[in-house]
Amino acid sequence: MQGNLPPEAQEKIEELQDLQETAQQVAAQKQQAETQLTESQNALDELDDVDEDTTMYREVGELLVKTEYDEAKDDLEESVESLEVRVDTLEKQEERVQEQFEELQQELQQLLGGAGGGGGPMGPGAGGA
Repeated sequence: MQGNLPPEAQEKIEELQDLQETAQQVAAQKQQAETQLTESQNALDELDDVDEDTTMYREVGELLVKTEYDEAKDDLEESVESLEVRVDTLEKQEERVQEQFEELQQELQQLLGGAGGGGGPMGPGAGGA
């Protein structure tokens, strides 16, 4: 199928495929960061119900190491802040990739003869003439 396409169209298709792969990677990273953020927020919430004198342990690799309440709370708060920034950054990156994908898709449709082509699943104006 791609053998019959002009070289410029083949290049756009390859760029679309690369962007789709990038979008999947960003989405996976965002999901992982959101999961970590939720876990850190839950741990921070649970920490509010713990007496400050309670013996606490932190997981370091495969070991549990004794830690102080204030240190644990500070570390969790820092982790939550950092993960919130990471999720926000990944959301913005996801939006940029989506915009690039849509622009490339439109360019490809124009190369292939305008609106007569089969339009992609993400196209906002998939209507007839």
